[in-house]
Amino acid sequence: MPGDFDYTGVAYAPRRRPDPRIAAYVHAALGDARTVVNVGAGAGSYEPLPPVRVLAVEPSEAMVAQRPPGAAPVVRAVAEALPLRDGAVDAAMATITVHQWDDPARGLAELRRVARGPVAILTFDPDVLEALWLAEYAPELVAAERRRYLPIATLAGHLGGATVTPVPVPFDCVDGFGEAFYGRPEAFLDPGVRRAQSGWGFVAPEDEERAVRHLADDLASGAWDARHGALRDQPELAGSLRLVVSA
Repeated sequence: MPGDFDYTGVAYAPRRRPDPRIAAYVHAALGDARTVVNVGAGAGSYEPLPPVRVLAVEPSEAMVAQRPPGAAPVVRAVAEALPLRDGAVDAAMATITVHQWDDPARGLAELRRVARGPVAILTFDPDVLEALWLAEYAPELVAAERRRYLPIATLAGHLGGATVTPVPVPFDCVDGFGEAFYGRPEAFLDPGVRRAQSGWGFVAPEDEERAVRHLADDLASGAWDARHGALRDQPELAGSLRLVVSA
C-alpha cells in the first residue's frame, strides 16, 4: 500500500536521519560487498559510505531532491523493474520501504535477481505493532500499518528464505519512525513528526486529531506517565523492527 512521498516526503530527511546503531546492523548484513543497490532509497538513509559503491533507486522526485550533496548516484525507477542485469551488484538493500511498493513480491524478487550476494531488508513486524502504547491512542494508525507491512515469514519466503534479526530501538533514536519515540511521547504532538511517518497519511483527519488530543490530555494529567512512564528511563525497546537477510 504505497504512500504519497511527493507529499509526505517534503520534510522527510531532517526527521528521518539514519541512526548509527541501526545502521551497524544493516552494514554488517551487507558483509564485504563492494557494490550495493539501495532500492526505495529515499533521501539516502543507511547507505554505506565509500569505498563501497552504491547505486540508489528511488521513484519519488521529492525524496531524490532531499538527498545530500555527495550522496550516491540515483536512478528514478521502481523496485518492481530494476534497470540492472542479473547479478549486477554484490548486495542489495531496502530500508523501511517495502510496504511502499505496489507489488512487494515482484520487488523482492528483483532484489534477489540483481544481487550476487546478500539482500538486506529493514522492516517492521506487523504482528508486533500493537504492543506499543501508541495503539491505545491511534488504533486506526496501527490497523493501517498492519495492512501495509508484509508478515515477516511472507517477506522471507519471497526472498527464497532468510534469517530474521530483531533490531533494538535506542531511546534517543534519530530515525523518527513511530517506535523511535517510545519513551518520548510528546513528539507525537508535533505535526512535523507525524508527517514524516507515512502511516498517518492513511488515518482520517478526525481520527488523527482525536488521537493527538487524547495523548495531549493524558500527558497533561499524568495519565500517560502513570501507565507508561517507566519507558522514559528504558535505554532501548525490543519492538517490531526487524532485519531480514537473504544470503
